[in-house]
Amino acid sequence: MANFNTHLNTAFMVSGTLSLTVYKAGLVDDPGFLMCVALGTIGGLLPDLDSDNSTPIKLGFNITSFVFAFGLVMHWRDDLSLLSLIVLWLAGYCFMRYTVFSVFTNMTVHRGVIHSVPYMAILGLGLTCLSYYVLQISLTASWFYGLFLFGGALVHLLLDEIYSVNLSNMKMKRSSGTAMKFYQHKDKWWYLLIYVVLAMLLYLAPPFEPFWQQLRDPAPWAQLKVGILPDIIEDMLRERTR
Repeated sequence: MANFNTHLNTAFMVSGTLSLTVYKAGLVDDPGFLMCVALGTIGGLLPDLDSDNSTPIKLGFNITSFVFAFGLVMHWRDDLSLLSLIVLWLAGYCFMRYTVFSVFTNMTVHRGVIHSVPYMAILGLGLTCLSYYVLQISLTASWFYGLFLFGGALVHLLLDEIYSVNLSNMKMKRSSGTAMKFYQHKDKWWYLLIYVVLAMLLYLAPPFEPFWQQLRDPAPWAQLKVGILPDIIEDMLRERTR
């Protein structure tokens, strides 16, 4: 499987290129462009959430633990003494960082159901629904956010499949097929639940047709075509065609 830096850099380059494309076409604004890059990069790390030793999960639980401890202190700041708040801060952090983290890692198996296409689709659709219904973000931006998160995750899974091929003698490693998967019989009940949740999210998702029609509109892509090359290169090409 690919390492952390490979996943991070590849997801950043792919999401950055695609984000610049839709931004130049006028389909997203400045904040939307930055969000698409960030979400695509984050998506490139998501499938390794089930790895006990992965950098993303450790970083994620560290941040979550700090936020959880900070929330406890802010909630009880007027009722407890300074010493009690310090104890509460440490207890809250340790509870999230070690107890919850330990439960999570014991319940998940690396390259299990989390490391699959339908699970990543749930995260992408979930983000789209959250953006549109809860955060009141525009329909176009909400779909782009979900698709970029999902696309980054697909980049991760595809990289793991590529790295499962021994290119020196063109043989498949034992890890082949365990990355970009849609189903595993040993986890059939988990996959049943995943597909039920996925079906529910598809039903609840914001309307896709207006978003699709906007993507099919030739006007944004015509605008992109006009500014795709620097003026100096376009002038050189015109000179050659004369």
